[in-house]
Amino acid sequence: MISTFTRYTLKVFRLCSMDATISFMRIYQTKAELQEECRKKELSANGSKEELYDRLNGKASVQKTKGRDNTPSLITDDTIIEENIRCSEKHRAYFESRLGRSFTFKVQFQRWLKDNHGKTYLDAVHAYRDVCKAKPDAGPQFEYNAYIREFFSETEGLTLSDAIKCWKHKKKKCLHPLFEQEDLSVLKGE
Repeated sequence: MISTFTRYTLKVFRLCSMDATISFMRIYQTKAELQEECRKKELSANGSKEELYDRLNGKASVQKTKGRDNTPSLITDDTIIEENIRCSEKHRAYFESRLGRSFTFKVQFQRWLKDNHGKTYLDAVHAYRDVCKAKPDAGPQFEYNAYIREFFSETEGLTLSDAIKCWKHKKKKCLHPLFEQEDLSVLKGE
């Protein structure tokens, strides 16, 4: 339902031009009014005001569609891992039944599932422990933290200031971001 204010203002704008009326409608119709109009025309009432307005005026808009849920109704050891798998409660229940209540969807394992569609869920169970044991590939934003952590696990009696000096020296030389004992040579050259 269009508000009284909107109706009155539309009459004023109709005296002006059609472009002004359209501009006014885009700005001053409430989202609730646009949603109601969409429902009357049996259109989707989801989205922003702009999307609703475009939908009402027949303008094509890119619709975000959810992918089809291709999760099998029953997951067994012989079930094939589906393409574009989305880890769901069904998947969690299956893996917890096979691996125990401590099971979690770790990023490495989710990648393994996506990369190994076509294999069986039993293959996934066997791969889980190996995949999760592997050291996760830290993104570049975590290189510093990984370096500092490795520095302290490999050395004794050194300070954070020492670790930072080694890190800066390594980065300046554009070397790989992993700690090595040779990195300590920068501390001896002070």
